[in-house]
Amino acid sequence: MLWFRWLVCVCGIDFSGGMKECLILGLLHLALTEGLIRVPLVKMKTIMEERGFLKEVLEDSPYSSELGSAENLINQDDMAYFGKIAIGTPPQYFYVHFDTGSTTLWVNSVYCNSDACSHHPLFNPSKSSTYHSNGQPFSIQYGTGSVSGVIGYDVVTMDELTVTNQKIGLSQSEPGDHFARPLHDGIMGLAFKPDQGTIVDTMIQEGLIEEPVFAFYLSRDSESGSEVMFGGTDSSYYQGQIIWVPVQQDSHWQLVFEGFEVNHESAGWCENGCTGITDTGTSLLLCPPQYVENLHQMLGSQQDQNGNYVFDCSEVSSLPPLTFIMNGAHLHLPASAYVLQEEDSSGNPYCLSGISSSGEEYRNGLPYWILGDVFLRQFYSVFDQGNARVGFATLA
Repeated sequence: MLWFRWLVCVCGIDFSGGMKECLILGLLHLALTEGLIRVPLVKMKTIMEERGFLKEVLEDSPYSSELGSAENLINQDDMAYFGKIAIGTPPQYFYVHFDTGSTTLWVNSVYCNSDACSHHPLFNPSKSSTYHSNGQPFSIQYGTGSVSGVIGYDVVTMDELTVTNQKIGLSQSEPGDHFARPLHDGIMGLAFKPDQGTIVDTMIQEGLIEEPVFAFYLSRDSESGSEVMFGGTDSSYYQGQIIWVPVQQDSHWQLVFEGFEVNHESAGWCENGCTGITDTGTSLLLCPPQYVENLHQMLGSQQDQNGNYVFDCSEVSSLPPLTFIMNGAHLHLPASAYVLQEEDSSGNPYCLSGISSSGEEYRNGLPYWILGDVFLRQFYSVFDQGNARVGFATLA
């Protein structure tokens, strides 16, 4: 799942019924340390400069186990995170969104005639000696965008990790302008659905990682240093124990938690449990729609002329924490996590709520949340495919 939020404008992508919102900043850099596959997640400005259209984008913007591998990610205004991969032989390079809420790895291709594709580098299978395809079509409908094309297979490289026979979607049609933003060239789906052939499944099948585990560290305040790590965890990112929560097999990392508190008092919404997906592709914390207005009233926020929930920036430090009770552990979100502090077009501080609607009242009979980046930035987040669980640890 995936959303791109250009501050007050909202657009979205959805794979499993929820919606996503994002603003995107980043720089990408790959590094191999102690056998971990590290994919750096870094700053938007670097991609803009690399592709020669930083000035154009700024003018158009409405507001100026320790074994495995990891890759740095690009942090775009704390709203989405990207990393760089190579496809084919010789390699063709692309920035992709690492998304635990969808399954397919796809990139823009030379087969695409949509205007959105004109803003990106395009994968050319005829220039790869390792590409093959049986012509199988694919189509994905997201919340406010869609993509369709053809499935192929090729080598995917992340620094020194080489996945030799990965299923890849090559876009042929991307209607509208949702994917026209020049920050990412595709999506790498990392959902827990082994029958879909995600890249983690292929890593496991090809024996490329020590453990069937990957983990995210997401920086805040547009800082560099974000990364996704495949094959294990890096204890330098967290302190104390990892809190493990079981997830549903063959799901988008869907879990059940037993409580939700505002200012350390139960809201009464999860007395029989709440369900949610753990989703790096969603920028915000998405609450069941039946509770969104009530929650913002409890937090003291107001709606602006565009219908966005906003806070008085001078009062953010005194706002109450939110608490998710998972497997007996209390996971706290301070106001600094759920309030997005930006500047409006005049340079004045603007404090926007990082909480929105999941668009779905119930799933499996329980109130439905999407735990996006607003939640995940507070923790070192571990996705354990081998044991069907996710883990959260306090940041170091």
